[in-house]
Amino acid sequence: MTEARETPSSLEVGLRGCCPRCGEGKLFAGFIDLAPKCESCGLDYGFADSGDGPAVFIMMIAGFLIVGLVLWVEFTWSPPYWVHIVLWLPLTLILTLGLIRPLKAWLVAQQYRHKAAEGRLEG
Repeated sequence: MTEARETPSSLEVGLRGCCPRCGEGKLFAGFIDLAPKCESCGLDYGFADSGDGPAVFIMMIAGFLIVGLVLWVEFTWSPPYWVHIVLWLPLTLILTLGLIRPLKAWLVAQQYRHKAAEGRLEG
C-alpha cells in the first residue's frame, strides 16, 4: 500500500530546506549547494536554477533594513564611525547569511510548484 504524500508549501520548503515534492528529503548538500536529487522520493533537482534571485531579494530586504537603521542611528546619536562598523557589519553578515538558504529553497519550491523551465523556441 502506498502512502499519500502531501506536498509541502513553498514557505515550509524555504524554512526547512526540504524536498518540494515530498517534504522529507534534504534539498541542500552543502550550505547553498543543491543536492543532485531527493534521497526520499528521488526527485531530480536538475530543474532548479534559482540564479541571482536569492541575492536580489537579500539585497532588497537587508539593504532596506540596514540602511534605514544606519540613518536613524546616525541622525539620532551621531556616533563615531567605529560604532557603525561594530553595529552594522555583524548585522549585515547575520541577515545575508541567514536569509540566503531559506530564500533559495523558497525559489526552488516556487519553480517546482509552477513547473518553471527555461524558455524554448518552437521550431
